[in-house]
Amino acid sequence: MSNLELVDLTRVDSEDLLAVLNEAPLRKHLVDHACFDGDSVQEWVSEKRRLDALPGCRVRGILVDGKLAGWCGIQPDDHGFELAIVLSQRAWGLGIAVFRILMGWASEFGHEEVVFHLLGSRPEYRSLARMARKVHRSELLGRRFTTYHLLVARPVAS
Repeated sequence: MSNLELVDLTRVDSEDLLAVLNEAPLRKHLVDHACFDGDSVQEWVSEKRRLDALPGCRVRGILVDGKLAGWCGIQPDDHGFELAIVLSQRAWGLGIAVFRILMGWASEFGHEEVVFHLLGSRPEYRSLARMARKVHRSELLGRRFTTYHLLVARPVAS
């Protein structure tokens, strides 16, 4: 199994981040936006670090075997908090492992529910639908999504 590590964005090389964020197969599953350059990637990192500092939020870079494979986090959303998982094509198989970590964070933060928006081009996932209080179609920044309202398990008291 690959060595998965979630790190503060200050530990992520901006050139590596540029390569991942501008990867064509990945961009097909995201909201439309211009490709990043040196300045815009720095602005993006600054914004994600601002979100990371908010109560109930956490944004991290994803390293696989020491190489940047994407980013993930819990961020503010119109519905409360949303999960974000953005993986380079070479790491797409790690989405479930990252998802479980994010749900653990959501529990740690005391969230009762989080939303997870998946681009409408992706199939509806039965496993997510079973975990969800509600599943509906939504539109964000001009793209259609399937939105899952996921109930967060409470940690077991010891």
